[in-house]
Amino acid sequence: MCKIKIQTYGCAMNRADSEVMAGFLAENGFEICEDGEILIINTCTVKTPTERKIIKRLRELENSDKKVIVTGCLPAADPKIAERFPRFSFLGTNVSDIVKAVKNTLNGRRFIKIDEDNCRLDFPRIRSNPFIEIIPISQGCLGNCAYCIVKKARGKLRSCPEDLILEDVKNAIRDGVKEIWLTSQDTGAYGLDTGKNLPELLQKIFGIRGRFMLRVGMMTPNHAMKFLDELIRAYKNEKIYRFLHIPVQSGDNNVLGDMNRRYRIEDFKRIVKEFRENIPQITISTDIIAGFPTEDEYAFQNSLNLIKEIKPEILNISRFWRRPGTGAEKMKPLHGRITKERSRRLFGIFKDIALEKNNKWVGWKGKALVSEKGKTGGFCARNFAYKPIILKSEKNLLGKFVNVIITEATYYDLRGEIIP
Repeated sequence: MCKIKIQTYGCAMNRADSEVMAGFLAENGFEICEDGEILIINTCTVKTPTERKIIKRLRELENSDKKVIVTGCLPAADPKIAERFPRFSFLGTNVSDIVKAVKNTLNGRRFIKIDEDNCRLDFPRIRSNPFIEIIPISQGCLGNCAYCIVKKARGKLRSCPEDLILEDVKNAIRDGVKEIWLTSQDTGAYGLDTGKNLPELLQKIFGIRGRFMLRVGMMTPNHAMKFLDELIRAYKNEKIYRFLHIPVQSGDNNVLGDMNRRYRIEDFKRIVKEFRENIPQITISTDIIAGFPTEDEYAFQNSLNLIKEIKPEILNISRFWRRPGTGAEKMKPLHGRITKERSRRLFGIFKDIALEKNNKWVGWKGKALVSEKGKTGGFCARNFAYKPIILKSEKNLLGKFVNVIITEATYYDLRGEIIP
């Protein structure tokens, strides 16, 4: 029996793809382990630093005797990478071809098929965490953002059939899963190509029997605006985490126009305002790109002011990097020291906001779901607002709902103790 290791970079969608590849391989008699004869590198290409890290890893592997298969968004967005590493096999996001790739690679034959799959929900899979089910509800997106390379890798929007998603949730609950992640490049776009929509899907998932929590992945403001009232109504259900990931990317309308984002700052503010008025303890997560080429100091100040005004619970900050084949590739970039300095200024403001917000949770008592191990030991639980609560325990708490009290806060997470 051949042993295979899968190394995954990037988002929840990539993690789901790796789980599917593991399922196909196990079904065909291969063993997934930490030190395999074949190494599958499932890549990400969203950010330049991540891509450089992956390229560095591939160069290291060139000089080893390891058989390597490179999959995912990097070859999907840039098929010519196969020419740079002539010893390796390559797939795109067509994870259903992984068994062919492995068999050919094992027999000394290079396998290259850079393609894509549509809905993956009827594919076999092995969960990386037995208590978390990652469900890609769609592939691709309807946008054409000037800075983003993901559409080159994932293509146009292709939503999965609603009945397959609901069946996946039911099967996961029967398997003992406690946390369902709905993921895609833009969950708010779900069903816009098939006559369905996200709030309708959420309501049908809520109707499934069982004790579980639902986490909805990133959605763009322009799609959230289409069904804002219905979305807020759905977020009041006890089965969904009060967690809204809605990336704004800039606090300046002119920069948003240059980015080809299809909303204005006023739309984003309205979404945050209405969610907070209806669900006061909701966790708002957003993203900012520091140093887009047309972002002058005035525009950047608008981003700083926006963060000070809305005070998000989570802020993902990315320095601008030119990505090949995107609209912004031809724009004159700002100097690296400027993007770095702006990133630091954003983080400095946000860190104080996050600590102030998390300190308000100290003393809170309630139920939390333990779904993951802590990065430095112990366990990570999540309460109704998807706040990460680090717990210490000698018992195995994974998959259990526990009563906790918050005793301490950092800007990043909460620390707690189990109570009766």
